[in-house]
Amino acid sequence: MLVQYADDLVVLHPDLTVIQASQQVLSKWLSGMGLELKPSKTRITHTLETINGDVGFDFLGYSIRQYRVGKTHSKQGFKTFIKPSKAAQIRHGQRLRQIVRGHRSATQAQLITHLNPVIRGWSNYYSTVCSKAVFSAMDCQLYHKLRAWSYRRHPHKNRHWIAYKYWRLREGKGWLFAPPGDKATPLRKHESTPIRRHIKVQSSRSPYDGDWVYWSQRTGTFPTIKPTVVKLLAAQAGKCQSCGLYFQSEDLMEVHHVDGNSATYKQNNLALLHRHCHDQLHRSLRDKHQTVEEPCEATSLMHGSEDQRSGGLLR
Repeated sequence: MLVQYADDLVVLHPDLTVIQASQQVLSKWLSGMGLELKPSKTRITHTLETINGDVGFDFLGYSIRQYRVGKTHSKQGFKTFIKPSKAAQIRHGQRLRQIVRGHRSATQAQLITHLNPVIRGWSNYYSTVCSKAVFSAMDCQLYHKLRAWSYRRHPHKNRHWIAYKYWRLREGKGWLFAPPGDKATPLRKHESTPIRRHIKVQSSRSPYDGDWVYWSQRTGTFPTIKPTVVKLLAAQAGKCQSCGLYFQSEDLMEVHHVDGNSATYKQNNLALLHRHCHDQLHRSLRDKHQTVEEPCEATSLMHGSEDQRSGGLLR
């Protein structure tokens, strides 16, 4: 199997002879275009066994390796772990260090404004693999950089004073690096990014099969569907909020306003329902607020006698 992205590629195969033959074929094919494989980046390795002192490989900032485990953990006797590579961690740490050093005279809010986008982008990129321990380690490294940044700004203050000034310890928020005030933007932590495993596309699926429910939920967009419906599908995991059943592409859907105000289009006020569930919900609400008065025989007789008396007087 060949995996290629831009000028990087990986050839995967269980047979070593096939890998060696693939390297020769690729070298011959590239030579026809005046190109060649870079020796320092080209190597043959195994994800489980050690070959020439190396095990596993790095690709696009990821480190792919396999580790032996007991039969109770895996029937194959090993597990595959994908993590951020050491080189990617070093590059990210250097990037954070450059930002902190480049804003020595900036305010805390300005420093956070420059750090948050970098932390968010890097964490989101590695949020689909085994990155929780790495995220925690990067937060620890960043804390030491921020501590040095704060000590440099106040060389004559003690450490307790500095900690209470830049971290929200007195407010009960722990080691949260943020300016004072409830509306201030805090520093984003790497480990606050949730780990969400990548879900493979089902073998029978195609973007052109017309199943807009599946692809709207998966990709977050679809050409012919309103963005509001797509967001609700993703938020509700493709299920009707009323009956809990999965939507099908042929189902009729309605956007329901939770508070009953059709002019409010806030995301937390909207819910996606089957049309029959939507109709049933509104029917039950109408029945709940409707007052039905049962006829009273005494009242009927009283009104009847009054009508007769009135009628007699009019005659």
